[in-house]
Amino acid sequence: MEITDVRIFLREDGMMKAFAAVTFDASFVVHNIRVLEGQKGIFISMPAKKKKDGKYRDVAHPITTEMRHRLDNAVIEKYKQALAKKAGEARSAPVSADTAGADKSAQPLQGPAVSDSVGRPPEEQK
Repeated sequence: MEITDVRIFLREDGMMKAFAAVTFDASFVVHNIRVLEGQKGIFISMPAKKKKDGKYRDVAHPITTEMRHRLDNAVIEKYKQALAKKAGEARSAPVSADTAGADKSAQPLQGPAVSDSVGRPPEEQK
């Protein structure tokens, strides 16, 4: 199984740094992978659902250690690229009255500019 696309949606909210949508074999996508920053650095957390007992259970996750490492590396690398791109845009973009204070942190690194709350492009929002 190959990782064929990683989309990053930057957020700055405490530990939460971004959401990711990862496509496998150009035919299956997992949304709501969270990029978090903890005491030991950046890591990812798979999408989870809260159970009746208050505990969380992953909705989807890698089974093998190798796939976990590949997924971690792909998402974290794309996250770092998104940060570098954002920093480059901030340095090169002139500040004007209509762009000053605009929050562009929720825009994806690639893909559609408009997405719903789980990062799906408009054609998938049905």
